[in-house]
Amino acid sequence: MAQMEETVEPRAAHAPAQPARTAPAEPAGGGMRKRIILGVVAVALVGLAIWGFRKWQWSQSHVTTDNAQVEGHITPVLARTGGYVNKVMVQDNQHVKAGDVLVVLDDRDLQARLAQANAELNALLAVSGGEGHVGQAAAQIGGAEASASASQAQVAQAQAQVRQAQAAARKATSDLERMRTLAARNIVSQQQLDAANAASEAANSAVSAAQAQVTAAQRNASAASQQVTVAQAGLQGADARVAAARAARDGVALQLSYTRVVAPADGVVSKRTVEAGQLVQPGQPLMTVVPLTDVWVVANFKETEVRTVVPGEDVEFEVDAYPGHAFHGEVESLSPATGAKFSLLPPDNSTGNYTKVVQRIPVKVRVTGGMDAAHPLRPGMSAEVVVDIPST
Repeated sequence: MAQMEETVEPRAAHAPAQPARTAPAEPAGGGMRKRIILGVVAVALVGLAIWGFRKWQWSQSHVTTDNAQVEGHITPVLARTGGYVNKVMVQDNQHVKAGDVLVVLDDRDLQARLAQANAELNALLAVSGGEGHVGQAAAQIGGAEASASASQAQVAQAQAQVRQAQAAARKATSDLERMRTLAARNIVSQQQLDAANAASEAANSAVSAAQAQVTAAQRNASAASQQVTVAQAGLQGADARVAAARAARDGVALQLSYTRVVAPADGVVSKRTVEAGQLVQPGQPLMTVVPLTDVWVVANFKETEVRTVVPGEDVEFEVDAYPGHAFHGEVESLSPATGAKFSLLPPDNSTGNYTKVVQRIPVKVRVTGGMDAAHPLRPGMSAEVVVDIPST
């Protein structure tokens, strides 16, 4: 082994020397570049932190959503009577004012019906006496009332005659009793007694006759009163017929007015589906009128975001049609239920597998500051809404 060591050591002594390995030289300015990069990263991180803090701080006093649309009144224009269309006065996208004629229908049939209704009404007015009741029915009432008054007068006269006859009968009876007393004493003759007896019987007969006249007069008065009742019933029937004829005339006149279809409000015509010569039916849609001065925004906020949204809070929103242009408004009201509850097929969570979905509650936003003619809001526009809420 010692010999081997002796043989190895000379090899090591005669081995060629290896060059020393040194670190590559750092290029000039490399340290400066690192410091700049680190500085930029640090500044970016600080800026990102500041931005995140401000974003968080802003979110504590604002809620926002892009699930929002401009809404408005879409007023359908319907035909209220049927007929052929004579003329269509407007085109799609044309501005109209309330009361402007939009469509004219053929009114010749209704004009003929109105003339017939007027003729029937005038005939009934002539029979019933018109508005002042001086016609045939009124004349009949006048005659019946006059007859009833005369009959009542006859009753009163007959009753007066009865009273006179009764007074005369009482006197005759009294005279007869006195004559009988005197005849028993032979003070008066039998002839005088017979005359007193005849006078008493005549007076009693006169009373009976007067009472019969009263009965006859009362019967006549009752008949006259019945005639008045019959005449009044006839007049009431005539009045009812006149009222029915007048209602029929007014109904035809109303239908005639419907042949001029007018705009229900100021706005713009849209979805015109009617053409000249077309036969339309009552209730058929002809077009729509969209008012552009009465619009609002409906923003659908998540149910977790509306706890601090209350009416009166300030709102700022933008629409996609005018990027960068801010509109202002305020919260007017919140829906009493989520939008899903008003859908055509509301979800039934009691059946099948349940997956929780955050619901949205519609919030109505009233536009403030007036309408901007250069940036008109139209129903259906998409909007992004920001509500300024109290800080939590």
